Amino acid sequence: MSIKERKKDHVELTASGNAAYHKSAGFDRYDFNHDALPEVNLDDVSTSASLLGRDFTMPLFLSSMTGGYDEGRRINAMLAETCEKMNLPFGVGSQRVMIENPDETETFKIVRDIAPSAFIASNIGGAQLIGNLSDEHLGLITEAIKADAIIVHLNPLQELIQQEGDRSFQGIEKGITHLVTNCDLPVIVKETGAGISADVASRLLSVGVQVIDVSGAGGTSWSKVERLRSGTDQELLFDDWGIPTVDCIEQIIPLRETFRFGLIASGGIRSAADMVKSLALGANFTATAQPVIKALKNSGQEGLENLLKQWKKEMTYILTLLGCRTVRQLTPQHLRKHKPI
Repeated sequence: MSIKERKKDHVELTASGNAAYHKSAGFDRYDFNHDALPEVNLDDVSTSASLLGRDFTMPLFLSSMTGGYDEGRRINAMLAETCEKMNLPFGVGSQRVMIENPDETETFKIVRDIAPSAFIASNIGGAQLIGNLSDEHLGLITEAIKADAIIVHLNPLQELIQQEGDRSFQGIEKGITHLVTNCDLPVIVKETGAGISADVASRLLSVGVQVIDVSGAGGTSWSKVERLRSGTDQELLFDDWGIPTVDCIEQIIPLRETFRFGLIASGGIRSAADMVKSLALGANFTATAQPVIKALKNSGQEGLENLLKQWKKEMTYILTLLGCRTVRQLTPQHLRKHKPI
């Protein structure tokens, strides 16, 4: 099966919601500490947040999704226009297809044509860094979209379950080190839904990675996506494999005693409440993909914009009910953990 056909399958399966984890991302373990005396005016509350020196309307990154085929081009165009209008950052899907077939460059290049001032990140898989990404290929994927950052996605679980997936992972860490050293853009490293542990985060930060996107378990299971793609109905042990998003955040936060870095919470972000809980636990930013793809597939760009406006409104209300004027004021004290039953 071609990469283009695989990308199309991925979009269809993630949008359907049939590939979700059984396990929770962990946000349901917490409730908010309601402030009945907030001393905050709604009109004074701001959802703005910064990432890598840029200010955005709210702390939400539209995660890397697609590209490399006609429908991917259309999705990328709608994402780009939405992020340009609403001042939100986003990443294109894996640009491996560009390296293997430069004719697909236009399906990615369109994002910068439509969104000249938006924050847009390139995206390449860790496996493509084994042996080091050449300067030519790095220039190809970043210059085509005039990238503001480059995302490296780690997905050993998905690759192992994918019938045509990679089986070699030795050398990825060395490749990331080479990329950080030789790329002028900030490097973001993310998982694709199975989570990043404190140990892995520490190794990445030690070589100069600037932002960790945990992409924990609890959202879309890419093991399940690949199993469904193969036509297998029987559940696998690996369908629920991974570290829940909340556990990733809680593991990684102590690394701030040693490193300075940005932390993005993703994996199961499905509401404004999930976003605020992530920030209260210590993340700087959040990211989501499945709700975005679902909104685009069901209601087009207008549906996506309405969803994002609703989340922004709900976030403003939550901040008000916590007595916070900005997201930077959020702390773990704004949450209370459910007692075990």
